[in-house]
Amino acid sequence: MLTTEAIVGPDTRQAMLARVHRYTGIVMAERKWTLLHGRLRRRVQELQLRSYDEYLAVLDGSKDEVARFIDLVTTNETSFFRTARVWQYLTDDFFPGWYRSNPGKTMTIWSAAASTGEEAYSLAMTAEEFRLKHRDFTYRIMATDIAQGVLDVGAAGIYRGRNAEGLKHSRQDMLEKYFECRDNAYRASSLLRGNITFRQHNLYQTLVAANRFDLVLLRNVLIYFDETGQEAVVDAVRRSMAPNSVLIIGESESLHRIRSGFAFQQPLIYRNAVPST
Repeated sequence: MLTTEAIVGPDTRQAMLARVHRYTGIVMAERKWTLLHGRLRRRVQELQLRSYDEYLAVLDGSKDEVARFIDLVTTNETSFFRTARVWQYLTDDFFPGWYRSNPGKTMTIWSAAASTGEEAYSLAMTAEEFRLKHRDFTYRIMATDIAQGVLDVGAAGIYRGRNAEGLKHSRQDMLEKYFECRDNAYRASSLLRGNITFRQHNLYQTLVAANRFDLVLLRNVLIYFDETGQEAVVDAVRRSMAPNSVLIIGESESLHRIRSGFAFQQPLIYRNAVPST
């Protein structure tokens, strides 16, 4: 049975890193092998395999194992209302401006790397707070991720531990208004859950939806791709966006090195400057 990383030769390591790119689009350098090994070792042991070469054979022959592999190798670190300035911009600028310019329309929002759903529910709470002042306002949120396991958590809308405590300490009013506490866990209200759709999606592909999106959050994702991958992902995302829509990226990211079709508006905020085709 697999016990240590020392038994993994360079060709096998490269093959495993290549599978990460094949199945997720994420580029992992050789120096990331220890991280990858740490995420996969227990799974290989669960399957009672003796080597990563055996695991490669299982992986390439099973769609179910590919799904499990994606869940294990992707990073799913998230929290409610992450990066305060983003939510200030949405509350003070984006929602009021969009509402004035689009009377009678439904705002469409895409949380494009939704993980376990904290961002999507933060968007829903922000939208509900806006709707309290504008009763005719309506919205829909699409939450996607490549990993089905985290999407299942988001769809259930049940949170406990660090992220739930973070929301309790930072936005207790929101927690009390939009979540139900039961058995030391918090479940998002049916009001929030009813406005969010969770769906598996690979960011290299154009997301087909009923309407193009007015707002897309693609945060802390581009850092995992090389420049070629970043261009491909951003182009695919832009094709699902409405003209003059807004893209928000992560605080460690920028679009200035790639051809994107987006115009810089302010740090983290970009405007779709090219009509979608």
